[in-house]
Parts: sequence; C-alpha cells; structure tokens
Amino acid sequence: MQRLNRNTHPAERYPEKVLQFGEGNFLRAFADWQIDQMNRKADFNGGVVIVQPLANGMAEQLNEQDGLYTVYLEGIQNGQALQEHQVMECVTRGIDPYARYETYEELAYQPELRFIVSNTTEAGIAFQPEDRLEDRPQSSYPGKLTALLYRRYLHFGGDRSKGFIIIPCELIDRNGEVLKDIVLQYSKLWGLESEFISWLEEANTFCCSLVDRIVPGYPKQRMPQITAELGYEDSFVVVGEPFHLWVIEGPAWIAQEFPAEAAGLQVKIVEDMAPYRTRKVRILNGAHTALTPVAYLYGLETVGQAVDDEMVGSFVRELIDEEIIPTLDLPAEELTAFAAAVLERFRNPYVEHYVMSIALNSISKFKTRDLPTLTAFVEEHDRLPERLTFSLAALIAFYRGEREGEPIQLADNSAVLDYFRQIWSQYQDTAEDMKQLVSSVFGQTSFWGMNLNEIPGLTEQTSRYLYQIRTEGIRQALRELMTHGTLAV
Repeated sequence: MQRLNRNTHPAERYPEKVLQFGEGNFLRAFADWQIDQMNRKADFNGGVVIVQPLANGMAEQLNEQDGLYTVYLEGIQNGQALQEHQVMECVTRGIDPYARYETYEELAYQPELRFIVSNTTEAGIAFQPEDRLEDRPQSSYPGKLTALLYRRYLHFGGDRSKGFIIIPCELIDRNGEVLKDIVLQYSKLWGLESEFISWLEEANTFCCSLVDRIVPGYPKQRMPQITAELGYEDSFVVVGEPFHLWVIEGPAWIAQEFPAEAAGLQVKIVEDMAPYRTRKVRILNGAHTALTPVAYLYGLETVGQAVDDEMVGSFVRELIDEEIIPTLDLPAEELTAFAAAVLERFRNPYVEHYVMSIALNSISKFKTRDLPTLTAFVEEHDRLPERLTFSLAALIAFYRGEREGEPIQLADNSAVLDYFRQIWSQYQDTAEDMKQLVSSVFGQTSFWGMNLNEIPGLTEQTSRYLYQIRTEGIRQALRELMTHGTLAV
C-alpha cells in the first residue's frame, strides 16, 4: 500500500504565510486544520512551515509525507454522531533547527511570512538565562523566537511592514503577554539595540489566545482499520472532536488577514478574551470538576455515562443552566449554545473520558473552577447554589477515600491527602460530627484561598448534604436533592 505524499495525493502548494513552532497532534488538528479550511473556503492561500521546538522531533518524518496527513473528526454535533476525515494540505515542510539551522535561519528572510503560532506546552514559554544570541539554536522557544525576530529586523532594515502577528496556543493565562515579556527579557540580556526594541513593539502584534478542542491524537489501536479505510499509509493520522474554538485577543484588523469567519470557523477576534476564558473554565472545566465526585460515588466511571444517566445527567444540566450560566457576563444565547456544545462533547461516544482522570488535584480544581461560581452566585442571588454545594459535600465524601467498601485511588498533593486521612479518622457519621468535620475542612485557607465558613449558610448546608450522603448513600441524597431541593435533617 502506498504512503500518503504529494505523488499519491496531488495537492496545491501554498506560499508560506504561517510559521509554526510545534509539530504535535494538537496544532495539526487545531490550527493547521483551520488554516486548511481557510484555504479551501476563504482563499487564505497560506502555507504552514513547521519548526520542531525540541531536538527530538518529527519534522523530518513529516517531510517524508510532504507535510500531508489526515485529520479524523469524531463526536456529537447538533445532536448527531459525526465521523469524517480529510487530508490536510496546508503544511509545506518541517524544519529541524538542530540539524538544519541555516534552513531555519532563512525563515527570517521570507517576506511573505506573516503569522507565528506555537504550542510548546506550558513549560515551553519560559526564560532560560543560559540562552545566547549566537546559539544555533537557542534552547528555549522564546529564545529561538527572539533570535529570529532580530535577524528579520536586521535583514529588512527595520521595515515596519515585516513584523508578525504572533499567536501562542500554550495553555497559560495571558500567553501572548507572557511570551512578549520573555522576548523583551532576552533582548535586554543580549544587549540588542533600542531601535530593535521599538520595531519589536511597533511592528509585531503579540496576541493572547484561548484554544479549545479535544485531540486524542494518533489512534494507534485502530490504525489497521483506518489504513484499510483510507487506502494509503499515513503515520500522522490525528483524531479530534468536531468542536473547536479559538479566541484571539487582538486588534479587529487581524480578521482582514485571517479570514476565519468567512470560512465558517469558530474563531473570535476580541478586545478582551477574559469573559471567554471564564466561560470555558466555569462551564466546561467547572462542570467536569463538579460532576466528578458525584458521578464516581454514584457508581459511574466515565463522563459520558454521567451525562447519559437520568439522575446525574439532570444534575449536571441543571448545575450548568441554573447555577453556572447566571453568574457569567456574556450574551445569554452565546452561553446557552456553548453549554449545549459542552454537553455534546461530554457525550462523545468515541472518547472514554474517565472521571477519575479528572479527579487529579480536585481540591485545587474546585477552588479555581467552581468556587468563583459559588461565591458569585451567593453575591448575586443571596442564596446558596444547591447543586454546587451538594458537589462540594460529595467532594469531601470522595476524599474519605472509599466507595462502597472499595478504596479510591486519590491523587493530590501529600498535604491534602494527609489532612483528609487524619480528619476523616476523627469523626463518626453523626449530624454534629459532620458539621464539625465540614467546619474544619472549610477553615483550611491554604486549600481554598479563604475561610469558607464565612460564606453564610454554607457550612450548615454542606454538612447536611454530607450527613445524608454518608448515612443514606449518594443515590438517595441526590434523588432527594433533585426532587425536593435543599435537604433537611
């Protein structure tokens, strides 16, 4: 069987407009997929040249397929199961700067290059003081980028029209600002001239961005079946879900050069991405974290099972609709549509997302993902969010480390685990003991960043929920909550 390349699959060659740091699954199924869509539907006419950021990369292997690879999209879209695949044609070549530094360096001299995207993991955007301008190449991604920008500045004599639109995709808050600060730090460390700093500031646009698409990656176990279906060999098949969202914080004129809307893509170029980040963290991540202890104690293993279960699924939907969405500051129709998409993603039949994989560091996750919703709800409605409070009680029960006589493999830092091991050994399953236990847990300001006992009524209501979970079981407790609202003891 023939391998996928431009001989077996003739494809158009595009001028290189996008420089991409990172050849991994996510960027190929997210950013490159969108660029491919813009080429097909919006006449973007842009190729992507990929630079591997680490010495051990896949640029040369990707070149063996002439940059071509297949993206499989699998999931639920508009209530229907979707499976589709397409060959991506926008990648022109890969470059290993450790083996072919001169080829990498020449990228600075290509006048048509306009965009830089990256995903070098959260650890990739970091300052490494040992990097030097004369290194071939620098160790860090920001170091490589600074050197490339400086060479471009010198080659084009400071021409303001030769700057870049730089859009990092790494999952760190304010990623564009962080990257720019490190580039400026290198510029100072290397003693680069003030005119370059001015060009860096005025000719280049560093955008913060928020990315969202689940990309399981290379489907190793299914490749014999997929290869037979495709009729060619492809070592770079990548699987992703249909949902995608790219929020880019930057000037509105970027949309004129990056025609994502014309291609029908879920790309938003906005002045402030904070509401969208809050929406994702509170609805998607917050719902994940809130459902985890409830679903697991209920006897469910995956997110899909939780959403499809009549009782737990209703709990999750009402949690999102009645407690999370009312605390968010975006148009109602946007929030409702996003929530519907999140629930479809949770139900994706092609991905087994185990709730225990979400349970890692659940205390800190609740603090960052759910506690802001709880406090905002109380402030705005002068009452407690019942389902979120119930989830908090289930979380405390979860950290007892036992489900129906079987141990739970808790995963958190040692201080958290040691505390819960000790506190649960001190109390019995009485109403008064549960109140004292909850009061102690809520007083751990190192867990929550505040004393939760100060939120009116939270200690009392959480302890009532916890008492019923412990004495009657979570199934009965959840049934009563969903039928009658706040539990009474």
